[in-house]
Amino acid sequence: MKRLLPLVVLLAGFGAAALLLLSGPNVQPKAPQSVAPLVRVLIAEPRTQQFSVRTHGSIVPRTESELIPEVDGRVIEMSPQLVSGGFFAKGDLLLRIDSLDYDVALQQARAGIARAQSDLSNARKNHVRQEDLIRRGAISDAQRDDALNRVTIAEATLDESKAILSRARRDRARTKLVAPYDGRVRSERVDIGQFVKRGTAIGVIYAVDFAEVRLPIHDQELAYLDLPLNQAAQSTTALAPVTLTAEFAGRKHQWQGEVVRTEGELDPTTRMVHVVARVPNPYVGGDDRAPLAVGLFVDAQIHGDVLDNVTVLPRSALRNDDQVLLVDANNQLRSRAVEVLRLADDEVYVGQGLKQGDRVCISALQSTSEGMLVRVARDSSGNAPDAVIQLADDMSDS
Repeated sequence: MKRLLPLVVLLAGFGAAALLLLSGPNVQPKAPQSVAPLVRVLIAEPRTQQFSVRTHGSIVPRTESELIPEVDGRVIEMSPQLVSGGFFAKGDLLLRIDSLDYDVALQQARAGIARAQSDLSNARKNHVRQEDLIRRGAISDAQRDDALNRVTIAEATLDESKAILSRARRDRARTKLVAPYDGRVRSERVDIGQFVKRGTAIGVIYAVDFAEVRLPIHDQELAYLDLPLNQAAQSTTALAPVTLTAEFAGRKHQWQGEVVRTEGELDPTTRMVHVVARVPNPYVGGDDRAPLAVGLFVDAQIHGDVLDNVTVLPRSALRNDDQVLLVDANNQLRSRAVEVLRLADDEVYVGQGLKQGDRVCISALQSTSEGMLVRVARDSSGNAPDAVIQLADDMSDS
């Protein structure tokens, strides 16, 4: 009997298990339900778009000159504007050198002229007498030739005296250093009583009619600017406008100018072409315009071509270099090839391929397939959430 007890317990267990299986709920296996990915979309709004190129550079004067005296002497007068930062007008006297020695040289040159004129007059009279005597046979041909030679020498002496007088007048005039243009003093190294030497720089000045800035542009960026690249075109074609921006005196200021020329060389290392922009009257300021000072570092926006039917998208919307994903009316993904006009920072400019109202997927998806079902991010009212609306507004304003 004891031997049969384990067998009875085992049979009882199997029976209980069978009873539980027979009395339990009938569960039908189901395939797992797939959840469509949630994506954000941007509504395509083609519009007229002006391309621009952003660059930077430092302001330099259009014309800069060294102030160099052309005569030796002691400084006896200086303009109060001949100091670093001083402004002056064209024709202003900047500096005057003692002219006493040059006054004496001028008087000597004038005396030399009078003496040469007198010698020439006597030589000509003597030559006339010699010609009369030769006709009478009273003198030889050699004497007549000597008289003619003295006339030639006297004429040459007079010409030399005139040249000396002209040089003396120029040296006398050069004792005054006059401003060649409206400008400003960058630096000066002279003072009253100082002896200055001919050819030694005593200061640096620059013109204030225009300021220039040299701007580097990548050679690929030239495709978006209407800039002439040859000399003939630069002389006849209007160049691109440019807006300069900089922080000055604690505020942000803007200046309007234009590109006036392109430099002919391409840097083989950086692939950059330099263009030169010019701003007129840089020191004429106002309530809302600070002076465009030399040396100021500025950001520049060069305005280029204007194209129609351009859609601006975030760079995340572009796939495979020239494709975007659209969400159709059935919330299915559709791939479409587009014309990429330009890639700039975090934006892509699209030409052909999109029309008004297309919903462009801007979410990053790991894997996609044609016709894949997605869910478009919406709020409780059925509209796109604020983040999507704000993104669309930001893209339209860029």
